Amino acid sequence: MTTTTAGSGAHNLLTDNPELYEARFPDPDRLAARWTEDCLRRHGAGPRVLDLGCGTGRDAAHLHGAGRDVTGADLSETMLTHARRHHPGPAYVRADLHGFDLGQGVSDAVVCLDSALLYCHTNAQLDGFLSSCQRALVPGGLLVAEMRNGAYFLGRTDLLDAPAVGEFTWQGTAYRSTTTLTVDRTAQLLRRTRVWTADDGSAPVEQHSAWRLLFPQELRHLLAAHGFEVLELHDGPGPRTEPPWREGHSPGRTTDADRLHVVARVTEPAPSAS
Repeated sequence: MTTTTAGSGAHNLLTDNPELYEARFPDPDRLAARWTEDCLRRHGAGPRVLDLGCGTGRDAAHLHGAGRDVTGADLSETMLTHARRHHPGPAYVRADLHGFDLGQGVSDAVVCLDSALLYCHTNAQLDGFLSSCQRALVPGGLLVAEMRNGAYFLGRTDLLDAPAVGEFTWQGTAYRSTTTLTVDRTAQLLRRTRVWTADDGSAPVEQHSAWRLLFPQELRHLLAAHGFEVLELHDGPGPRTEPPWREGHSPGRTTDADRLHVVARVTEPAPSAS
């Protein structure tokens, strides 16, 4: 069995194979991008959008098609190459969530979907992410993020009790994943072990990754410390909730379910470079 650990330079079956990623996580209706566009419109965001952790570029391309001037940023050159080829329109650049500098005041909104923000595991990495967002945004610019909710795991074990099994077929090959989640309370991480098998005779692959578990009030504090005012913070409806968000749905008021959705506005300018 081959074992890999997620991180810069690590191999990953899905992120190393973007077409396989899109087959495993189909989004033909571009629900995540439509939810994002709804947030941007309701809060009057300008046209320039930075999509951090853009992956295969599907959401960035949809926002571009909605009339936005979009830059998609990701750490994976493989994903960026796929995005340029299959989801053209946005500009695509390589950037690290933990700290990036694409210029000061270059975006009206920063978007960070599907728990990408939670790959910032340490407080220093979170500070680097938020400082970089503050620098990239114009005064009054928006941060729109969607992620797992750390508070959901307080007293709940339904996602931890047994491995989750998924199956899908792509180009005639059947893939099966067995995913086990554990909570590392000391590091405040949700750790994931996923074993992939395929019916093409290839060896099983075991992969490890983790997300930071953030609590709603902790997230509010972090945002305020970096000059953001929280406009929305709720557990749904959103693109990965059940039931999912639909046009016309208003944001909720609770933060109890599996997902957190946040919209925050920059109220303080980024410190000037010395």
